[in-house]
Amino acid sequence: MNTHPMKLVTIICEALAREPLKKLLAEVGAHGYTLFAVEGDGSQGRRTADIQEFANIQVEVIVPPPVAEKLLSRLEQEFFAKFAMVAYETDVRVLRREKF
Repeated sequence: MNTHPMKLVTIICEALAREPLKKLLAEVGAHGYTLFAVEGDGSQGRRTADIQEFANIQVEVIVPPPVAEKLLSRLEQEFFAKFAMVAYETDVRVLRREKF
């Protein structure tokens, strides 16, 4: 088995950021993502997923390390002041590197 090091970037934010976030992912070179509605409780208070416009979403994207760095930097610079959001990266190893 031949695995390749990548980064999993996880972004949890308010649903209002969905379209700008999808645009940013394309701009930084992400080849795909997974997006789903989530709910929870944190520093911004409790957010339920029952009203789509006010729900939180979670986006997961696997990218090469340089793309992860660019993505996280742009999130910090362009999104954090506008949207309730947290983002983090995790080291992962993937098969089929060409998919990412």
